[in-house]
Amino acid sequence: MSAKRKKEYDFVIVGSGIAGLSFALKVAQEGHRVAIFTKKDKAESNTNYAQGGIAAVTSAGDDLDKHVRDTLEAGDGLCDPKVVEEILRDGPDRIRDLIDLGVAFSSLEDGSLSLGKEGGHSERRVLHVKDLTGKAIEDALLASIAKEGVDLFEHFFAIDLITANKARKLGVRIKGKEDHVLGLYLYDANNERVVTVSAPAILLATGGAGQTYLYTTNPSIATGDGIAMASRSGLSVTNLEFIQFHPTAFHSLEGDRFLITEAVRGEGAKLIDSKGRPFLKKYHPLADLAPRDVVARAIDREMKRSGSPFVRLDTPNMKVDFPKRFPNVYENCLNRGVNPVETPIPVVPAAHYTCGGIPTKLNCSTQLDGLYACGEVACTGLHGANRLASNSLLEAVVMAHRGAEAVCEFLDNRQKERIQLPEWVDGDVPASDERVVLSHNLDELKRTMWDYVGIVRSTRRLERAQSRIKNLGREINEYYWNARVDLSLLEVRNLVCVADLIIRSALRRKESRGLHYTLDYPDLVETPENTVVRSVKR
Repeated sequence: MSAKRKKEYDFVIVGSGIAGLSFALKVAQEGHRVAIFTKKDKAESNTNYAQGGIAAVTSAGDDLDKHVRDTLEAGDGLCDPKVVEEILRDGPDRIRDLIDLGVAFSSLEDGSLSLGKEGGHSERRVLHVKDLTGKAIEDALLASIAKEGVDLFEHFFAIDLITANKARKLGVRIKGKEDHVLGLYLYDANNERVVTVSAPAILLATGGAGQTYLYTTNPSIATGDGIAMASRSGLSVTNLEFIQFHPTAFHSLEGDRFLITEAVRGEGAKLIDSKGRPFLKKYHPLADLAPRDVVARAIDREMKRSGSPFVRLDTPNMKVDFPKRFPNVYENCLNRGVNPVETPIPVVPAAHYTCGGIPTKLNCSTQLDGLYACGEVACTGLHGANRLASNSLLEAVVMAHRGAEAVCEFLDNRQKERIQLPEWVDGDVPASDERVVLSHNLDELKRTMWDYVGIVRSTRRLERAQSRIKNLGREINEYYWNARVDLSLLEVRNLVCVADLIIRSALRRKESRGLHYTLDYPDLVETPENTVVRSVKR
């Protein structure tokens, strides 16, 4: 960003994954001034780590009804059927868009698309670029937005939204009484200062909140920033108790949780216990291709029964050229001392995907006028209580297309009003003075969530977690209002906020459904509802 501390755009996007980049491309193509702000490097996102692929109906043996049925079954009664059908129907068209952008999906010798099969899918429908699908899509999108003149700013951390209600409280005169988006504050890590950006429309595409947990497949950026920002702006969040634990992350004593894509099991690998016996058949008819919540709980139970800290994925007996089909997994396993062609891979579950989030309509709009959300940060109703594998990348591109149309219409019809946004006021205590305290708080938060709000829960565990997180929240909040902000402080603040929302959501669900399994309520209720947690005090 230029030396000016303020800059105006028609549309501002927070996050540079597939959702944000797809959205930016389509809005910029309509002639609007678009800026993307990303907290790390432009290619650092959950999208970039997505190995498996993107699910869509593209073969003659498959059809929309099958994909819808698989999605609804995985979602365990909480998917919105209309949303599921709408998003999945749009899938093939959005796949063609990606191919037109230059994404070269893997193909067979006859030239047809190579389609993988993952847990919960009744047909092969997962398009992939070997096992680096997310990276391939992100690279194509980054190249495209550069051609459209989208401004992309790296190392800018979105702190909070500036809304009409907040501005009014600070004495700013604004027409009308309704709340709406005015802009946002961002921490410029390059120059260690806060900048104010004005925009009538903002998209939160910040990804999930895997870093809330001690062990996760997510990169370090996944700290729930968008969910926390929305909550502090008065929005409710929904279904945050549904945290998907990926069943197969590489186990190491150093806590490394590199993801082993579900497509490995789709190509024939089986999970085996300490004695080399496959065990998933006794938990579900689909065995190793059962929905992720079933597989994760089965692994957790087998580990507790045996006392082993992991189970194994039997890759040597697969009938596929492992290094060719899964070059990324192969290389990462070799770097960790395991050759999957010769030795089964030690695996454990790890926090992976946030199925709940900011509730949106099918055009990405939220409860706050001018605020949109897309991707993992949003809750559209597609995933329900458990996400079907590889539906998330599809959701992002479909919703970005729909949302971009809505944003362009909003921008074309809005009444322009020039408002002097309130200046940022920082604390006077150097953040570095309390770095050790922040580090301890972060470690306590992650361990608390892993131990008490994990794969198997109970009311007592959740209440213990809530007490600890509330104490951390008070400490962080006091520190935040007195210290000069920096990246680590802002991330811990957001993680504490999201952890609190997850626990409150989990305590409200008095049943075991999908990804939420509690010992105190092991059965399903007859008429399930979405959990809604109101905003926290800022």
